[in-house]
Parts: sequence; structure tokens; C-alpha cells
Amino acid sequence: MPRVLTALLLLAACASQKQEAPAADRAEQSRAYFLQASRVFLHPRCANCHPDGETPLQGMDGKAHDPPVVRGKDDHGVVGMRCGGCHQDHNLALARVPGAPEWHVAPREMAWVGKTPRQICEQIKDPLRNGGRTLAQIVDHNAHDKLVAWGWSPGHGREPAPGTQEQLGKIVAAWVETGAECPAEGARP
Repeated sequence: MPRVLTALLLLAACASQKQEAPAADRAEQSRAYFLQASRVFLHPRCANCHPDGETPLQGMDGKAHDPPVVRGKDDHGVVGMRCGGCHQDHNLALARVPGAPEWHVAPREMAWVGKTPRQICEQIKDPLRNGGRTLAQIVDHNAHDKLVAWGWSPGHGREPAPGTQEQLGKIVAAWVETGAECPAEGARP
């Protein structure tokens, strides 16, 4: 974990430098930023709510949600099993039920499970597959969204996502500022 944090801080520090890099270096830097961000996107705290199926996942091993639930037409569950029926706007410590404002599974077109960093990058840049967001809105979503923030405060002994939400926001901003380049297929964080 300390190595991840050090790498995230180093990337954030590099992003704050105002020197203009040559285009090739800038593109490579952008790809490196995305690979760092993908460490968070592919972590179970994030990926479990971005499934490519009807059922959200849970745990570090991505098991199907228990009790069994499905996403429903609006990604908030189905009648009688709405996400908000169990998941409140905060973690419920005694019940060990996680929670955050607007708890829901990501829309199917935003599925990340089973995808490579490059595929996720292409998806995040595509408004048809990212909830209609601009790149600036993607930065804001990662840096400030309260449901995203849950990944670092998951409650009841759950492993948090790497780094902090603030660090992720800075890395995603640096990725956008350097051209929002996607890593090569096969590249891994």
C-alpha cells in the first residue's frame, strides 16, 4: 500500500508542474496517469458496482450480491428489492451494511468487470458509455462524488480503494490535462 500511495503522490506532484512536455512525452505521461487511476477503477470497491451483468458484486473476490438482487430498469433494484431498502446514505456499522448517498449499481454501459485499462479508458471518454459526461465532469465525479467517496470509507473491515479520493481526482485531472490518452492494450498498472 505505501508503494501505491507514493506512486499516486508522485504522479499528482508531476501533474502540478507547469513545464510543457513534448507531445510524445505528454501522451506517454497521460497513459501512465490512466494506468494509475485504473488501480482504483479495477479495485473491488469500485468494480463491484460496475458489473457486466444484472447482479452487483461484493467482497474482494467479487461474489454475487447476497441477498440476491438485480439492477432493475433504473439501476436501483426492482420493486421490493430496491438498493435503498438496505443501503442507506451512510454505512450501518451494527448491521454491517455499506451505504452512501444515491447507492446504486452503475448503468450496464458503464460495466468495468472483465475489462482492461484500455477498454475502461475508451469507455470513460465516450459520453454514450459514461453517463453523458464530459471529461471535466468525469474529473469532478471522481474527485467529489459522494458515492465514489465510499470506496475509501467502506466500513466494517472492508479494504478501501488505493490512495484517497483527492489523489484519484488529481490523477484523473492530470490524465485529462495531458490529453486523456488511453494505455496500450495489455498495459497494466
